[in-house]
Amino acid sequence: MGLFRSFVFLLMLYLLKGSNASLVQLNNNGYEGIIIAIDPAVPEDETLIEKIQNMVIDASTYLFEATENRFFFKNVSILIPENWKNITQYKRPKHESYKHADIRVAPPTLPGRYEPYTKQFTACEEKGEYIHFTPDFVLGKKQNEFGPSGRLLVHEWAHLRWGVFDEYNDDEPFYRAKCSTGITGLNRVYICQGDSCVTNRQCRTDSKTNLYEKDCQFFPDKDQTEKTSIMFMQGIDSVTKFCNEKTHNREAPSLQNKMCNYRSTWEVISNSEDFKNRTAMMAPPPPPVFSLLKISERIVCLVLDKSGSMATYNRLNRMNQAAQHFLLQTVENGSWVGMVHFDSSASIKSNPIQIISNSERRKLLGSLPTVASGGTSICSGIKSGFQ
Repeated sequence: MGLFRSFVFLLMLYLLKGSNASLVQLNNNGYEGIIIAIDPAVPEDETLIEKIQNMVIDASTYLFEATENRFFFKNVSILIPENWKNITQYKRPKHESYKHADIRVAPPTLPGRYEPYTKQFTACEEKGEYIHFTPDFVLGKKQNEFGPSGRLLVHEWAHLRWGVFDEYNDDEPFYRAKCSTGITGLNRVYICQGDSCVTNRQCRTDSKTNLYEKDCQFFPDKDQTEKTSIMFMQGIDSVTKFCNEKTHNREAPSLQNKMCNYRSTWEVISNSEDFKNRTAMMAPPPPPVFSLLKISERIVCLVLDKSGSMATYNRLNRMNQAAQHFLLQTVENGSWVGMVHFDSSASIKSNPIQIISNSERRKLLGSLPTVASGGTSICSGIKSGFQ
């Protein structure tokens, strides 16, 4: 079939790491193991890869400044879909997969909704699941709406990595939620009729509540001097910092105040594990290093030990749990998976079958060993796996 063949000797490897967990690690102030995955539904466009790289390079510089010279993006893997054409510079993933992706470049979740977002259904200070960008956003087609992609990546990274929240509120006017209060601009009534939206007058205040009327919105001045805040309006040129204890607007009806007990984003970030025993760098960081990885079909054989040594210390059960993780949550659809058991000899329990749905996964689960006995011949198991 011309498929790339790889074989897994699976004992307890997958117990060591959650199958959907991020692979990001912080090493000498640099984030390593970042995965940006392009969804298979995205039409092939090599320009998209270049734009992703430019976005990360810009974001790394901005992140370094925003965190007072503490953090930058050190190396990033870009996961290219199987249905894109092969190029010699593409390498095969080792353990990187779409499920491990920290950033997903995919079509809009809802038609016409191009907003970048972080899947974040967690408490304050807890990591999110992943960042979602649309191809149009990465390609720069939505910059007028959302601002430079590198800056917005830092905004979303703060959601993902440090568990902070937006300092604006989509259900409240910006003039009430802005952070910091030093951002200057005008309050104007914004009215839409059909496809046309206009700002036609200054806002009026309600005599009873002393608040601006319902359709009032805040329009920031183009020229600003205020440096905060990235979680409010990172697209403003002067904004390069997160709100801290001094600049934070605790009266704003923002999600950050609601979720983080009125603490500023910088207070939350500086309390994170990343900041512990971490000092500022004295020199600018190196540019990010990129790896271009292309997903392809693979054949995997699970070579499972059912010898007598597996009967003690709950080893057989733990190995089966690891195999279940692999079969149910790790191996991609389209892959071919077989199974071999060994004790003093080896036996093929399942020739490679292609994973199309959960049906194939359940079939393989039914072939896991249930009894441990006999001697141990690892070589027999590996030899049968290669068959």
